[in-house]
Amino acid sequence: MLSFFKDYKYFAIVFAFISIVIVSIIYNILDVEKPLPIYQPAQVEQELVDSTLYDVRKYHKIADFSLTNQNGKTITQDNYKDKIYVADFFFTTCQTICPIMTDHMAQIQNQILNDDVVMLLSHTVTPQIDTVAQLKRYALKKGVNDAKWNLVTGDKKQIYELARKSYLAVKTVGNGDEYDMIHTENFMLIDKKKQIRGFYDGTDPEAITQLLKDIESLKREYKK
Repeated sequence: MLSFFKDYKYFAIVFAFISIVIVSIIYNILDVEKPLPIYQPAQVEQELVDSTLYDVRKYHKIADFSLTNQNGKTITQDNYKDKIYVADFFFTTCQTICPIMTDHMAQIQNQILNDDVVMLLSHTVTPQIDTVAQLKRYALKKGVNDAKWNLVTGDKKQIYELARKSYLAVKTVGNGDEYDMIHTENFMLIDKKKQIRGFYDGTDPEAITQLLKDIESLKREYKK
């Protein structure tokens, strides 16, 4: 009797192993698409994250906001309700990475012009310089489509807190001004639940290609 159960035990182990192998093969054959990750503050470089969030490992979402766009219109989270959107931080007088980032954001805009689900959102990190009038001039120069892409300015503290506590996208300057910040080249992909689903180098063409693929992947996720 003990011998029988011993033999059965080995059979069960072998059967389980074979089953795992078969499932793995079927999974690869069918090329089952894995969902995009949901990023939490604890997974991101600490220099980009407010110290109060270092240990946050779940439930992170973009906070509500109220900012002003290039047309003087108030933009809130309601404008992005049930939308997938790409966010970044920039300033109009930047002569280094911003022009490249903006050009790449314009490329994304061209790909989503007829897509009602996807939008863009760019926040200035120098609101004292980037007034509504300045943002409008920049928008016209860069070919911004007002229906798809908001360039926003507003209260510096609110922008700082959005950048550090929500989008996890800027570094602090450390020069005595608690709301001064250095933006990064990151583009953030935000889902309909206000969660971060990806970080991308906004200066890298290959990263932009991947971002566009991930947007389509995220859209498929909502169709399941």
